[in-house]
Amino acid sequence: MGREARCFCRWDDAEGEVKALLETEELVLRSDLKRRVAIAAMADVRVEAENLCFTVEGEPVMLALGAIEAARWAQKIATPPPSLRVKLGIEPSAKVLVLGTIDGTPLEEALADRTTTIPGDATLTVAVVGDETQLALAVQAHANLPPGAPLWVVYRKGPSAVFGDGAVRGAMRAVGFIDLKVASVSPDLTATRYTLKR
Repeated sequence: MGREARCFCRWDDAEGEVKALLETEELVLRSDLKRRVAIAAMADVRVEAENLCFTVEGEPVMLALGAIEAARWAQKIATPPPSLRVKLGIEPSAKVLVLGTIDGTPLEEALADRTTTIPGDATLTVAVVGDETQLALAVQAHANLPPGAPLWVVYRKGPSAVFGDGAVRGAMRAVGFIDLKVASVSPDLTATRYTLKR
């Protein structure tokens, strides 16, 4: 989860009250000043007294967050987010049964050199699904993995998703699975980790 605060902001020559949202990959300012900037574009991040200060393309920026919150934000900015491989819990010895297409998605890199086509060798399943039929086939294939192996279901997110979070969760719970964790895959894909209820 990101951090959120209402505070005074000075961005180069402009200033005003803002709602600041620090997300995984970007800072979003709303209200008096509207800005959206990638965390990677923020330079010279530091805490000065009660303020979080940094520069963006040479422009000085100051958010009056208070000393404690400014330190927390600075730490979050300085700490890179975990890789998708880490978020999915892909251990060095893990073998992943992949169902669906991962080519051209961040999953392709995250699962490189970790995939298998033999369910008995797999320690987890990653299934990219677009409808209930694909999900049912994924659950059926996953049944051949060792007991307790997690099943990551990857699907479209957002209001335009035809088969989204609610449909996936409902279908998985109907066949005895519980959702334990969510990981963002890309701007339009999300993954939810499921295991069978005990």
